[in-house]
Amino acid sequence: QVQLQESGPGLVKPSQTLSLSCTVSGTSMTTPYYAWTWIRQPPGKGLEWMGVIAYDGSTYYSPSLKSRTSISMDTSQNQFSLQLTSVTPEDTAVYYCHLEGGPWGQGTQVSVSS
Repeated sequence: QVQLQESGPGLVKPSQTLSLSCTVSGTSMTTPYYAWTWIRQPPGKGLEWMGVIAYDGSTYYSPSLKSRTSISMDTSQNQFSLQLTSVTPEDTAVYYCHLEGGPWGQGTQVSVSS
């Protein structure tokens, strides 16, 4: 059974970098054709797809976030990570990691505030 678990700080100051990790269990992240995504949901708004890293390490980002987003993979830890730079209060959201076509993490609340 594939499971995902997000981790990271719940509070980030404006202009800093938001860093989250997603630990995957039950499968190898490098299993062919798997794609690992980050999705967020700001308060009172819908889900926003942020980006994806595929099993081979290739990445693709939302055009609206591309300049501030980086997703990486640590195969030794079976984790993938999200970095979002220059955050503002508008980046406050619940952040989810997700295997496309598969399970989601439970989500982690990140607030951007001084």
